[in-house]
Amino acid sequence: MLFLGIIPALLLLYISLKGYEGFYKDKGIFLTFILGIIFGIIAAIVRFVTNPLPSLALGFVNALFYVIIYALFEQLFKTMVLNLRRLQGKKETVIYGLSLGLGFGSSFTPFLVILGSMSSENSLTFVSIVAFGSLGFILFHAATAAYIGYGIYKNKLMKFLIIAILIQLPFNLIVEATRYYSESYHVCLQTALVIYGLIIFWYVVKNIIPNILKDEKRKRSKKT
Repeated sequence: MLFLGIIPALLLLYISLKGYEGFYKDKGIFLTFILGIIFGIIAAIVRFVTNPLPSLALGFVNALFYVIIYALFEQLFKTMVLNLRRLQGKKETVIYGLSLGLGFGSSFTPFLVILGSMSSENSLTFVSIVAFGSLGFILFHAATAAYIGYGIYKNKLMKFLIIAILIQLPFNLIVEATRYYSESYHVCLQTALVIYGLIIFWYVVKNIIPNILKDEKRKRSKKT
């Protein structure tokens, strides 16, 4: 079941790496992707076992608590890997961040499908919708990990980390909302996860990651 997340993550990685040959090592991509899967599994298990079933009695305050805590927890997880001394101030950290985030996001798919199958509204359609929504996790975590990696490359980690955490708050709100509403709402909410993840991913891939190519061109022009 884990391959449900890994396959689309690898496809996205293959597509996203085009044009960045020379900015990374295959070994580094492999290691960060595997580390992403491992840390993503840990993060997914933490979500699975610590977040209680929705309770209207606790309501918004309960949901808001988990929205904030998980945003901090998951972005700090990625930072721990990317902020290693050997990666600080390096352009390749951005690419490795993308790889790490894709592995991280792919780990959520099996757990989300399991949760969907445990639902009182369990059906093949319902589980398929949940699996579709997991694509949002892959896109979102890939984008924010690359974004944090860019912050480490520019020696502005705290600024980019805080922004990544803030960006995750609306995403987590949608996740919590999916736990409160029935199947009719689930279609819209799972689609919202994918759209939100796609927007953040598109922005980072088109406006953040290409900056390492621009910096390299400036560096070469100064030498000539």
